[in-house]
Amino acid sequence: MPATGTTRNTLRRSIVAAAALPLLIGALASCGYGSEAEKDDAPKVNTADAGKKLSASEVRIGYFPNLTHATALVGLQEGLIAKELGSTTIKPQAFNAGPSEIEALNGGSLDIGFIGPSPSINAYVKSKGKNLRIISGSASGGVKLVVNPDKIKTLDDLKGKKIATPQKGNTQDVAFLNWIAEKGWSVDPESGKGDVSVVRTDNKVTPDAFKQGSIDGAWVPEPTASKLVTEGGAVLLDETSLWPDKKFVITNVIVSQKFLKEHPDVVEAVLKGTVKTNEWINANPDEAKASANAKLAAEGGKPLDAQVIDPAWQSILVTDDPLASTLKTESDWAVKAKLIAQPELAGIYDLSLLNKVLKAAGKPEVSDAGLGAK
Repeated sequence: MPATGTTRNTLRRSIVAAAALPLLIGALASCGYGSEAEKDDAPKVNTADAGKKLSASEVRIGYFPNLTHATALVGLQEGLIAKELGSTTIKPQAFNAGPSEIEALNGGSLDIGFIGPSPSINAYVKSKGKNLRIISGSASGGVKLVVNPDKIKTLDDLKGKKIATPQKGNTQDVAFLNWIAEKGWSVDPESGKGDVSVVRTDNKVTPDAFKQGSIDGAWVPEPTASKLVTEGGAVLLDETSLWPDKKFVITNVIVSQKFLKEHPDVVEAVLKGTVKTNEWINANPDEAKASANAKLAAEGGKPLDAQVIDPAWQSILVTDDPLASTLKTESDWAVKAKLIAQPELAGIYDLSLLNKVLKAAGKPEVSDAGLGAK
């Protein structure tokens, strides 16, 4: 019986759909769905909460495209933060430096941010305690001293050499200046000149500077440290080895005090997402590493090579604990280096919502080291 026009159209649509099916399956597999997503330990989307109404229609979250911001990278990539927010939309914003993120927070264009301890301290002090609160930890570790092994073979060989840090007064700069002082050497904190030449260099250009020989090494976070190793560098020191319990804060979660006051339910939902993200990262390190790399690729155009991301990932610990006592130590180092005056840090933390989330999840509460909001 000849096919009618309607029958021919139906048949044509069926053929097109069948031809497209392998392509669709391949696309889903490449996005992390399919067999990988069917694992019991893969992140699940909570569709029951999709329409949950919170007090803000959107939340603007800042972070760096950096492995020490793994909680943000993975939490955003896998939707683990978004699913706790119900109908509240995330507006992610990537930053390359702490000052620009703080400026956005102060200017009202950012609500919550992942950021290092030094920018958090500086911003809190400059605003006389009125602009931000630290509401959670995010990561520890991931900072290394990488050097040219032809020029520097021991730590004593650093004297007279040019060593890069990311920025004057940033977390790594403060740590390196303190290390230099403990060696009994002298460096002017403003100019970086002295027994060691401290060269403030953006992490994006540090590998090229190292390759060209304009610096002899760098005290930098991951993945910059591992990129230097691929250019012939050698790890001379892992900063983790300098700290009690081998832990120190490298990334915090901060919030504007205005947003915290007006939308505590949204902040709590974000923290539920970060706690679940950290739990998933620690339980599934390989899948989490791939997820973070996919997010970095989306930000920068290409993923990190295995020889960079594998060692970098191993050196970072994601944690809900803000490791508050280590922030106080880093503040003391900045004072000693004469980068800042003695700060009043009382009130810089508000861990009440985090501890509420942790308690509900059956996890131990964390300490603000006596620096909590009253």
